[in-house]
Amino acid sequence: MSVRQSLLAILNQGPCYCYQLREEFDRRTGSTRPLNVGQIYNTLDRLERDGLVEKGDVDEQGHVYWQITDAGSAEVRAWLGAPVERAQGTRDELAIKLAIAATLPGIDLAAVIQTQRSASLRQLQELNRAKYAGANPDGPEELAWSLVVDSMIFAAEAEVRWLDHTEQRLALHPHHTMGLELASEKPKRGRPAKADATDAAEAVR
Repeated sequence: MSVRQSLLAILNQGPCYCYQLREEFDRRTGSTRPLNVGQIYNTLDRLERDGLVEKGDVDEQGHVYWQITDAGSAEVRAWLGAPVERAQGTRDELAIKLAIAATLPGIDLAAVIQTQRSASLRQLQELNRAKYAGANPDGPEELAWSLVVDSMIFAAEAEVRWLDHTEQRLALHPHHTMGLELASEKPKRGRPAKADATDAAEAVR
């Protein structure tokens, strides 16, 4: 999630001071990803360095209002008009954990999967029971909140389906074929060459 572009998009509506930006971000995302003030200040400093925002008026309480520049508005338009690019490799902790566990001798992988499935199902139940706590259940803030929660529900459902799929795939492999011993060949220095998408697809078939 890009805090940088999100704050820029809010500032594109009008000048805000730091705590106001945090409140506006929370209102528009249902407080599902709270930002701390230090993170916002650091982001604003970088945006100012890049010429995308600038300091404006200061009110009687000493609040410094930040305002977007023309270059900042152009970046907001580019962000909203472009798809979110997913990284080719995964940083998903669960996928990496199960991939590693599947290669370790003596690991009860079925138990690892069942523990995760129970936790994932609990999270899914909590998300499905979640209710909007704001004042206006039919307003734009509720809509923004529900969009984020719906995304989390779909992700949790997909995780449970993936765990079921993983369990079925692993059941096809005898336990004695799964363990990987440490390689005897010493690796060369430097990063290994990256396989392209075609090679990766062939490798999992």
